[in-house]
Amino acid sequence: MKRLIPTITKKTYQNILKPVFFRIDPEKVHIRTIALGEWMGQQEFLKKLISSQYKIESPALHQRLSGINFSSPIGLAAGFDYEARLTQITPSIGFGFHSVGTITNSAFKGNPRPQLGRLPESQSLMVNKGFRNLGAEKTAEKLKRLGFEIPTGISIGRTNSAKLNQKQSIEDIIRAFNIFEKAQVENTYYELNISCPNLFGNVTFYTKNNLEDLLSEIDKLRLKKPVCIKMPISNSDREIQIMLDVIAKHSPKGVIFGNLQRDRTHPSLIKREIKKFKVGNFSGKPTFERSNELISLAYRGYKTRLLIIGCGGVFSAEDAYIKIKKGASLVQLITGMIFEGPQLIYEINSGFLELLKKDGFSNISEAIGIEN
Repeated sequence: MKRLIPTITKKTYQNILKPVFFRIDPEKVHIRTIALGEWMGQQEFLKKLISSQYKIESPALHQRLSGINFSSPIGLAAGFDYEARLTQITPSIGFGFHSVGTITNSAFKGNPRPQLGRLPESQSLMVNKGFRNLGAEKTAEKLKRLGFEIPTGISIGRTNSAKLNQKQSIEDIIRAFNIFEKAQVENTYYELNISCPNLFGNVTFYTKNNLEDLLSEIDKLRLKKPVCIKMPISNSDREIQIMLDVIAKHSPKGVIFGNLQRDRTHPSLIKREIKKFKVGNFSGKPTFERSNELISLAYRGYKTRLLIIGCGGVFSAEDAYIKIKKGASLVQLITGMIFEGPQLIYEINSGFLELLKKDGFSNISEAIGIEN
C-alpha cells in the first residue's frame, strides 16, 4: 500500500514547486534547498515524522558489503552535499548511504559561472562546479562533531588549481585523506574522485602509470575504511579495463560508474538545450546508458574483487534495478531527485520490493548481475 504523504509530495512537487523552481537560478535553488535540509536535520520531531512516511525498513533491501551494513541500496552521490550539511536529514527520506563532497585539501569557491544549469528535455543538468567545497580542514571540523545514522562517505579529490602538477596533485590528495584520518571523523568509507572533467590543469589519473602512482600512495595510508574510486564514463572500454586492472592490484575495494557525460554530441542531449552552455558537462539521462555498460564490464571481470556502485540517470526504481541487474550492488543518484522530487527515494525503495517480488527474489543481492 502506497503511503499518502509521498504521493502528495510528488503531486505538489511536479505541479507546483518544480515549475517555480525551474524558473529560478538553479544555484540559488540549490543553496536554499541545502539550508532547508540542514535545518530539518536539526529538528528531531520533524525527522521522526519524515522517517515514518519516507523510510522503508525491509530485510529484502538489507546488504552487508565490505563490512558495512546498508539498509537500502540507494545513496546520495557526491556533488550535492559538498558543504557537508545534509548528513542528519538524508536517512529520514530513505537514503541507505550518503557521500559528502567532493572535498579537497584546499577550499575552492567553484569555477566561473555558470556552475549549474538545467536541460529539462534532456533530463540533465549542466555541472561546472569544479569541486566547490570548504576544504578538508573545515569540513573535517564540521563532521567530527557528528554521528551518522547511515553509512556516510567522504569523497576526496585534488584541489582545483592549475598550479598543481601530477606529483603535487597526488601529494595534495594524500594531505586531504590525512586531515580526515587525523580528525577521526566517523565516516564509514571514502570515495576517491579521479574523474571530474571540470578541473584546471593538465593532470590525469586515467593512464596506467599515473594511476599506479596515486594508488601506491593511497596504499601507504593503510586506511581501515574502504575506498571506492569514482570513474569516468567517456573513456573507451579498453581504457577502463586497463584502469580496473590497476585498481584491482591495490587497496581500493570498489568502483563507481560513473561521472559526467562529456560528449556534447551524445544523442540523448537535445541540441538546442546544449547550445545554451559553453562550459560544463552533463549529468542525468545522458550518463545512463554508458554507466550501465561499464557496470557490466566491471562485473564480468571483477565481481569477486570489486564492489560496484552504479551512478547516473536514475529517475525511477526501474532505472536503479537495471543497474543492479547489470552488476551494481549499490546505486547513487542526484539529478533524478531534482527532476522527480524528494519522494523519489521512497518510490525507488518501495518499487524495489515490488520488482523483487515479481522476479521471485527475497533479497536485493539476488538480483545483482542477473543480466550479465
